[in-house]
Amino acid sequence: MLVSILKVSTFVLSLLPAVLLFYGLLTDQLGANPIETLTRDTGEWGLRFLLITLAISPLRLLTSWHALATIRRMLGLYAFFYACIHMLLYIGLDQFFNLSDIISDIVDRPFILVGFVSFIALIPLAVTSNKAMIDRMGSVLWNRLHSLIYYIAIGGVVHFYMLVKKDVTDPVYYIIILILLLGFRLYSYIRRTLFTAKNTSLHHSENK
Repeated sequence: MLVSILKVSTFVLSLLPAVLLFYGLLTDQLGANPIETLTRDTGEWGLRFLLITLAISPLRLLTSWHALATIRRMLGLYAFFYACIHMLLYIGLDQFFNLSDIISDIVDRPFILVGFVSFIALIPLAVTSNKAMIDRMGSVLWNRLHSLIYYIAIGGVVHFYMLVKKDVTDPVYYIIILILLLGFRLYSYIRRTLFTAKNTSLHHSENK
């Protein structure tokens, strides 16, 4: 019951930013350039959900609330959802689906290239996020593929930092959060490696 409530609450709350942005568009509350506001905000929400997804494992360990694992896939898909809207707004309303202009923009503006590569890398993660794909690929290959999320997150914060021309306060906040999450990942990896090495050493000692 608690898990169901958690899933429904997460779904509704995660959809809320999109609803509010759409409402703001309909009621003319997105400023002088609503398309720019929509594009920027959907991209930022995509980055936020990406970081929230990465924060699930640390939160599980810190709180021992293992039910959090049940919403990780949903949060990751919402990151992809907002990234898709962000990309579609850029391609459709900023570049008007003009392929030559898009390619030229990617070549001329490095932050566009970083964002585009990060989005492309996010696609296979979204496609393979279901249990059927885990079973088909095998856990080892699946985990290797989904470790791309760390590189995608790095690309996301770099893209945002390069995009902002003056006040870089918000991008710096995201960079700090990502550094903490990557630090936790590194700490967990080192701890797991040392634990495995210790157990292997004890096993060999007992067999002598």
